Amino acid sequence: MSTKSSFDPYDSFKKYSEIWEKQINDFLFLLSNNNEYVKMSKAGTDTHSRYLEAFKKNQEAVAGVLNLPTKNDLANVTSLTIQTEEKIDSLEEQIWDIQDSLKSQSKEIESVIDVSKEIIKLTKQLKTELGKTKKELADSKNLKGELQEIRFELNKLNSLKEDIEILKSQFKNDHPIEPVLTVAGATK
Repeated sequence: MSTKSSFDPYDSFKKYSEIWEKQINDFLFLLSNNNEYVKMSKAGTDTHSRYLEAFKKNQEAVAGVLNLPTKNDLANVTSLTIQTEEKIDSLEEQIWDIQDSLKSQSKEIESVIDVSKEIIKLTKQLKTELGKTKKELADSKNLKGELQEIRFELNKLNSLKEDIEILKSQFKNDHPIEPVLTVAGATK
């Protein structure tokens, strides 16, 4: 095995780039540590910012005349698009909620309809039962009247039977007793 390492061109490039980086950092540090440089860079930055602001205003004016969209217009459109999408999503959720509530309400209505059908059915049955009950009540009143008549007739028959028994006993005893007729409302 060989003890020599192979030549790596990237290794030397790495060493040179580290040296350059250190030198540039030192140079920038010395430059930025100087008050005159800071003042000059501030003045240059201010001038540059004024130039950019003027350029921006001119660009917007030209875009307005040519009826072209600017960055601000595009930013406003995108924010409006995002807001619209959020509102649409919110509306979709509300529609889904409404659909779910409508489905549940329709199920409740169906159950109420089923219960109503049962109630109607029971009401019809109650009406027929009521008619039957009225007829039976009328029949029972008729029967009661007939029973009272029969009772009245039985009372007459019982009084007749008692009279016959009295007559039998008189015939057996051969005692002629004058028969007394009992008629309702008659006086002796």
